[in-house]
Parts: sequence; C-alpha cells; structure tokens
Amino acid sequence: MHNKNGTNASRRAFLQRASALSVAGVAAPWAINIAAMSEASAATATDYKALVCVFLYGGNDYANTVTPYDAGSHALYQSYRPNFAHSRAALAATALTPTVVPVDSAGFQHQYALAPNLAPLVPLFNDGKLAVILNVGNLVQPTTKLQFTQKTGRLPPKLFSHNDQQSVFQSSSSAEGATSGWGGRIGDLFQASNTHSTFTCINVSSNAVFLSGNNAVQYQVSTSGSVPLTGLKGSLFSSAAASTALRTLMTQQRSNVLENEYNRISKRSIEANEVLTGALTSTPAPKTAFPTGNNLGDQLKLVARMIAAGPTLGAKRQVFFVSMGGFDTHDGMATNHPVLMTKLGDAMAAFYAATVELGLADKVTTFTASDFGRTMAGNADGSDHGWGSMHFVMGGAVKGKRFYGIAPIVANGGPDDVGQGRLLPTTSVDQFAATMGAWLGVSNSELLALLPNLGNYNASTRNMGFV
Repeated sequence: MHNKNGTNASRRAFLQRASALSVAGVAAPWAINIAAMSEASAATATDYKALVCVFLYGGNDYANTVTPYDAGSHALYQSYRPNFAHSRAALAATALTPTVVPVDSAGFQHQYALAPNLAPLVPLFNDGKLAVILNVGNLVQPTTKLQFTQKTGRLPPKLFSHNDQQSVFQSSSSAEGATSGWGGRIGDLFQASNTHSTFTCINVSSNAVFLSGNNAVQYQVSTSGSVPLTGLKGSLFSSAAASTALRTLMTQQRSNVLENEYNRISKRSIEANEVLTGALTSTPAPKTAFPTGNNLGDQLKLVARMIAAGPTLGAKRQVFFVSMGGFDTHDGMATNHPVLMTKLGDAMAAFYAATVELGLADKVTTFTASDFGRTMAGNADGSDHGWGSMHFVMGGAVKGKRFYGIAPIVANGGPDDVGQGRLLPTTSVDQFAATMGAWLGVSNSELLALLPNLGNYNASTRNMGFV
C-alpha cells in the first residue's frame, strides 16, 4: 500500500523525466535516468568500498542473539523466559571479552555472550573485525520513557507493526509506502562514480525499499547471477531471426513516451545482463567454502562474486541487500531460533573470509538489520513484537571487539522497558546509518539530507565511530 501523495509525485516526476528523454533522443547505455541524474549530488570515489545489509525479516529476538551473561542480568533474563533461555553454561564458549566493558545508564557494567549457534562470529569479534551495536531501533528524535508514556515525544509511525517498521528501518522516514531507502539514496550520490551505474545498488533478495533511490534503481539478481530473458537467452521458437526480432521490438525507440521509456528500461536490462554475465564468467570466483543448504550463504556468495568482478564492472561504490526470513518467533523459539542463528553465523563468517581472500576485507562493511527486537518477557513458547534490538557490524575497517551504545538495564518495567521488555532504543537507525555512510564518503551535509531525522541529534553523537 503506497502513500497517495508520494505515488502521485513520483508519477509526475517519471512523466517529466520520460518526456525529457524522448526529446533528447536515445538514452545513453547504463543511464538509470539521465534527466533525473542531474538532480543528484555527485560524490567522487576513486577507491572501492561496499556496504552489505543483511536484513532479518520478522523481528529478530535480541536477547537470544546477544544474551546477558553477567550473573545478575542472566538470572533475570532466565526468569523472564524460562522455557527457551540459554543457560549460562551453554553460553560460556561464546562469552565476549570486549576491550571496553559496556555500561548501562546507571553506570553498571554488563557482560554479554553470543547465542551458542553464533560461535563462528566469536573469532571475528576477538580479532576486532566484529562489533555489537546495543539497543538500536527506529526513532524520530532522542526519546525518554516519560515522553513515551505521556505521548509528548515524536515517535515512529505504527510501532510494532512488521511491514511499517521494516519500511521505517529501511527508509529512515516513512511507514509502509516509502518510495526510497537510505541505501538507495547513498547510491544516488555515488552512481556517477561507477562505470555502469546500474550496478550501484544490488539486491540478491526480494524487492526492498532500502535500495530504491530517488534516481538509483535497485538491480535485482538471483543467487546464480543476473536473470536473462528466456526469449533472448537462446533462439526463440528455434529461430535466431525470431530472437533478433524480439530484441528489436523490446529495445527500439518509440514515439509514445511511455512505450519509449519501457523499451529504454528493457534495453538497459538486456545490456546489464550481458555485461554482468560476462564479468562473472571472466572473473575467478572466491575459493572460500560457503555453507550448503543455506540461502543466506548463497546470497552472500553471489555478493562476493560481484565484489570480485568489481574492477571489470568499473565499480567504486556499491550497496548490496540480502535477507533471511523466519524471525517472527511468537512460538517455537527453542527449536527455530537456533537454526536461524546457525545459518546467520555460518553465512556471515564465510562471507568475511571471502573478502579476506579477495584482499578487500577493509573495503567491505556488512551489518545486520531487522524490523525490530522482541519482548524480553516470554509468552511461554516465544517472544512478541518489540522495539530496540542488538545488531552486528562486520568488516576489516570495523573497530571491533567492542560494544557501541548504552547497555539496556534488564528489569521488568525498568527505565529502558516500555512494556514486557520492549526496549526503548537509545541509538537511532539514523545514527547507525550515518556512521556507515560517513565511512563510504558521504559528507556531513549530504548525511543530513539522506537521513531526515539525523538533524534531531547532537552533531557529536551522529557518528558512532564503529567504522
């Protein structure tokens, strides 16, 4: 369901730009939209960097991912979810020893352990290549519990709703119906630095607003690479002439504005498939072993192959999107969540190893994201929709072996709890995103335009410094 005003504005802009193209003649190959590109800032990039979003659809359970480990906090955690809490003994092998001990708002120190099935990520944390971001979530402005309970602060729309909070996290602006995401808006800035702007925003999962820019368009691929048009992949009806005729019909100029725009997009898609297929074929794939039977691993393997082909594609800045589903764990937490953690940990560890093999570990930053966290208080067999959550940032440029943000106090009805252990975020998605955007080379003024709520935060807190 789309915002009516936003949709109409987009339609008007589309028609205006399409008209401009029809007057200009044949669009240059690889142009996403020449008339629109002039509206975007041009951020210059001479080196290579990539940002990879791993979205966990359904709302990942933060407490069974990054688990309280100090004796007092763990005892409370276990009391709130007795049927599916990790025992302290089971967490011993994944207990984290950061360089700086995290503290809560009252100044008390906290210890954490990763879920036992995330053991492959522990060496990355210990090597300083993985950081944990504490209690991050969708916010409009810094918000206190009193403001929340008295409804005096500005809050994200439609809290605790899957579709809406997915959209807010990915767009940093609107509930379901947002027309652009902050990953795509980063792509707007850098697509002119890439030889083929089509390969700036790459989606290896399903369509996501995160990669939609005001000008940049997400290029969707499968885990095997680009998806060719069947009629052009080989001869059509056993006739090469028929295949050629189809290509001509799909790519030739038309006098009708909408027909011409449709054919221009078709032409771009056909040419993009040919270029990407050629680049992947001619570039040796990383030899790193990825987990089998793991769709997230398959997606990240394709990302690694595309990064390897970056020089052939002329890429300087890229934003990738991959995802997993199944995190709406209202029930079956004890059996389902460990399986999800195994797939996440195995896939992320393999992907980091692949970037090391490529010699680009410090050029690729990977982060997790999700609709929201979940309640600390269990519902007997699972947890319910929450708000703040814990997330990972991984890469050679990450200042890891650390926790960033404020440790939440584990207490039913405590200062960080707006009900049933739903965390009131102390770090906003805008701060999280701004830190990674700055690493990519986005200027402070551009970040304020990219992230509409960032200006509500003190300038000294906008960059969290984890990369």
